[in-house]
Amino acid sequence: MTGATRAGQAGDGVAVTTQGLPAWLDPVVEAVRTVRPTQLSRFLPPASGRGRQSAVLILFGEGAAGPELLLIERAGTLRSHAGQPSFPGGALDPEDGDPHDSGPLRAALREAEEETGLDPAGVQLFGVLPKLYIPVSEFVVTPVLGWWREPSPVAAVDPAETARVFTVPVADLTDPANRAVTVHPSGHQGPAFLVESALVWGFTAGVIDRILHFSGWERPWDRTRQVPLDWRA
Repeated sequence: MTGATRAGQAGDGVAVTTQGLPAWLDPVVEAVRTVRPTQLSRFLPPASGRGRQSAVLILFGEGAAGPELLLIERAGTLRSHAGQPSFPGGALDPEDGDPHDSGPLRAALREAEEETGLDPAGVQLFGVLPKLYIPVSEFVVTPVLGWWREPSPVAAVDPAETARVFTVPVADLTDPANRAVTVHPSGHQGPAFLVESALVWGFTAGVIDRILHFSGWERPWDRTRQVPLDWRA
C-alpha cells in the first residue's frame, strides 16, 4: 500500500474510493494523496522489517456538531497503551491477508467492528496513509481512512479491551482551547487534545495533529501550554 488515495479495488476486493464523499473531506483526500511518511512522524518502520503489522481506522462521520472522528478509550488493564484514547484498530490476523496489500484495510474494519460494534458495510474507505511505527509496542501501523456513510450504533463490545467508544467533533479538535503539548517522564513531547473528558495524546494525537495540519484545518494554538503525563503512561 502507498500513501496515495486509490480508487477501485485493492488487492482481493476491498474497495477504496473517493467517489461520493462530502465536499468537506476534500482537503483530507488531498492531504492523504500528497503527504510523505517523514511529514507524519519521525518514527517510521525499521528497515529490518521488525515490528508487528497492525492497522487503525480513522473514521470521519457527520454528527449534530458537524464533522467528527470516532475514537475509543482502551481498557486500563491492557498490557500496552492501557487507558489511552485511540483509533479503533489492532494487529493483523492471518485471515486479513497480505500486510503489504489489502490486509490493513480488512484489519482496520474488523478491529473496529470487534471493538465498537460498528457495521463495516456502512463505511467507505477512501485513503491510506504511509505506515508508521510505535517504538514502545513495536507496532507497524497502517492508518486507514474512512467515511461513515451509513452510521450504525456503536458501544464498547468487550469491557476487557475497550472502556468506552465516543465521537469528537472536528471543531473541538481544532479549537485552540483544547490543544496542548504532553510531556512524558522520558522528556518526549507531543501534541495533545483535551476533548470529551479525555486527554488524547501519543500516536493517536500525533496523527490527528498532522491530518489537521496538512488538511488546512489547523488553527493557531498555544504550543507553550504543557500537560504532564503520569509516570505510568
